[in-house]
Amino acid sequence: MIVPCITIRNSNFTGIPNDQTIAEIVKKYGVTGHLALDVDEESIPQVFELAKATSSVLRVKGPISDVQSVVRLLDGGVNQVVLTQAMNLDALTDIPRERLALELSESAMDKISDDNLAKFGTLLFHAPIAAALDARLKALSKSSECCVCVDAPHTLTADYITEVSLHGYQVQVPITLFSAELSLGAAIAAPLVSDRQDGLFATVVVDEFGIALGLVYSSKESIAESVNTMRGVYQSRKRGLWYKGETSGAVQHLISIYADCDNDSLRFVVKQAGTGFCHLETRSCFGQQFGLSELERSIKSRKENLNTDEKSYTNRLFKDRALLHAKIVEEAGELCDATKKDEICWEAADLFYFAMVKCAAENVELRDVEAHLARRHLKLTRRPGNAKVPLTPVTTEQAPAKKEPATNAADTTTDAKAEIQLQQHVLQGLSEDAVADLCKRPAQSESEFVKKACATIIDDVRKRGDTALLELTAKFDKVTLASPVIDVASTPAPKLDPEVRDAIDLAFNNIQKFHAAQVSEAPLSVETQKGVQCSRYSRPIQRVGLYVPGGTAVLPSTALMLGVPAMVAGCSTIVFATPPTMDGGVPHEILYIAQKVGAQKILLAGGAQAVAAMSYGTASVPKVDKICGPGNQFVTAAKMFVQNDANAAVSIDMPAGPSEVMVICDANADAEFVAIDLLSQAEHGVDSQVILVAVDMTDAQVSAIDAHLERLTCLLPREDIIRVALSKSLTLRVDTLADAMAFSNQYAPEHLIVNIVDYNRVVPMVQCAGSVFLGPYSPESCGDYASGTNHTLPTYGYARMYSGVSTSTFQNYITMQELNEEGLMGIGPAVATLAALEKLDAHRNAVVIRMNRIKGAQ
Repeated sequence: MIVPCITIRNSNFTGIPNDQTIAEIVKKYGVTGHLALDVDEESIPQVFELAKATSSVLRVKGPISDVQSVVRLLDGGVNQVVLTQAMNLDALTDIPRERLALELSESAMDKISDDNLAKFGTLLFHAPIAAALDARLKALSKSSECCVCVDAPHTLTADYITEVSLHGYQVQVPITLFSAELSLGAAIAAPLVSDRQDGLFATVVVDEFGIALGLVYSSKESIAESVNTMRGVYQSRKRGLWYKGETSGAVQHLISIYADCDNDSLRFVVKQAGTGFCHLETRSCFGQQFGLSELERSIKSRKENLNTDEKSYTNRLFKDRALLHAKIVEEAGELCDATKKDEICWEAADLFYFAMVKCAAENVELRDVEAHLARRHLKLTRRPGNAKVPLTPVTTEQAPAKKEPATNAADTTTDAKAEIQLQQHVLQGLSEDAVADLCKRPAQSESEFVKKACATIIDDVRKRGDTALLELTAKFDKVTLASPVIDVASTPAPKLDPEVRDAIDLAFNNIQKFHAAQVSEAPLSVETQKGVQCSRYSRPIQRVGLYVPGGTAVLPSTALMLGVPAMVAGCSTIVFATPPTMDGGVPHEILYIAQKVGAQKILLAGGAQAVAAMSYGTASVPKVDKICGPGNQFVTAAKMFVQNDANAAVSIDMPAGPSEVMVICDANADAEFVAIDLLSQAEHGVDSQVILVAVDMTDAQVSAIDAHLERLTCLLPREDIIRVALSKSLTLRVDTLADAMAFSNQYAPEHLIVNIVDYNRVVPMVQCAGSVFLGPYSPESCGDYASGTNHTLPTYGYARMYSGVSTSTFQNYITMQELNEEGLMGIGPAVATLAALEKLDAHRNAVVIRMNRIKGAQ
């Protein structure tokens, strides 16, 4: 580990431009989490300013001649004071050893016993250290947990830092030694040793409160770049340097970097901006966080939208300071009066809330409060702590009535870590209404905010075209584009990992084979009666828009499932729409598929703006006749909006809803297979639902599946999402396969997995399902990617009246008829009678006039 050392003389910082502020200095050089200062008497005030501005461990060497000087610095927020042998060390016995460092030479070591050396938390030496002294220091460090720090030589190299670190010593480096040849970032990375073949370092990213945000990888190059930019910069194993939040706006401001005890992994402390670290637009990849830091974020959000929510109590407090102050006093008194545990918790929570609103109103952050507490912890001099006013005795006779804690939505949520056991129902004995209730999905709601936001975005794109599209892409995707589209044909073929390319090619071939087989070579032609010939022809929909969700995840499977059927159908204009990458491009996998299916354009946009651009067309985006593909709530709402707008003249594939699967199994099914099939859909989102239909199974057999659900869930990164989804899912126990299939047809699942003996016997029984997976070796995952069937399927019970995407999704069907004289004379009287019945005389006469002409000719 290195410790940057700043020299301050006559209140001036050596080697630092005069225009840099204290905050800028500690931000840059405190990134290691440790900072050393070498000061003179005149510069002591700067020490106290630095101590207030940094959360780094601060070590100070200066004009210290007595105990009072030491205590003054330690009370002022300094973690450790460097002493010399010239001072009377016996006078420091009341000061904790970890607050003291001793600077000494090798020759002085011979005159000091190990017992006296062990009175200091750190021993500071000048380089180099002889072998004999090294052995003694290592023994001392092991026995007394004493830290050894070595001053860097005048010529600093990465090799020197590495060598000293291998001895277990810190390296104190004057900041003037950092240069283009050895930057601060490179010096931090120098002692790191990777145990991986790719040389990368596992990196845990935490926020300023120590809450884990995610796990990434770093390289020495990315560490140097991160320190240089003071941003979260990591090493993508596929795409090189990864500047977190470059496109999403969820950037990370670097605070500090720590290596673990083995120097082979890192902890980055950052201040997270935007929606958060995770690609799911949550703050952490490890599930939702709770506590004071989350409360602070909620309060800040209210303040930022102070005039948009008149019903917000928090906003009322911001606007009415007298009310806020009265509530703080009131809640403090109620906390003092509380006696029971629940009451104390309730009142303390109230007080914390109002206190944090007060802090937010004055732009004081929770981190500022924590830093102040940390500085108090460092103080050696303690205050008496007496109350400023006499206390009023508390009597029990007239204790105020306590408020009852209100029921909160959070109080009724399922414990995320409770053992998994699907709700169990037995079909026998259930009423028709009860069975119908089991077929209901978890409630979905489309907020008015989403509808209004989509309407505004769609109207903007319709009126201003490319200009609006580019502005919205810059706003939502954080990417500035010169053009909103890529011409597929003129774009060079992308380079893909061979394994990825082969997987895409295999899936492409299977999907193409299955969808090509759906095309009828000859038109349907039937002579309904003598002289009446009726036929039907299929024609491709000319212009189609295919929406492929993007952002942090690449979804080549969606591009395949939409692009291949459109290609097979013969659509003349295929437009892909997907959010741009951070560099303003398109994922290579999507481009590769677009070229394979013969797409003309790729629209670099997501959300409602992409749907609007394809629906109405812009100067650069072709107007399409049909839009297909899944998306978030904004995409879904936008698709529903445009299909109901006659000016758009566009259709969509189907209504969208959360993913779902039904697994029908019997006692012969592998319990682990059944469990993982259920989890493969539960991991999609908290609104997903999975249904297990157990045919003639015992309690033990059903419990075995629940046990596998628990075990396998704990191994998955989306565990929290899965547990919420499973809390809304169920097991239905039935006596016969006929009962199971009757329920399945009523439920109409998106995916139906049948894992029973002689599973082919269910085929004639399936009436309503998006896609069916037969037998123990047909996991739903294969249909999602490469078996050949399409994975864009009706959900939420729509399988009763909609089909999944197929070749026919991208086709129109045109009927034709041809009648000769005999045919017209055969059906003409019936047509005339029915037209007259409906009082449509022109319809009747169109037949009668012709019939009379034929009769006259005869």
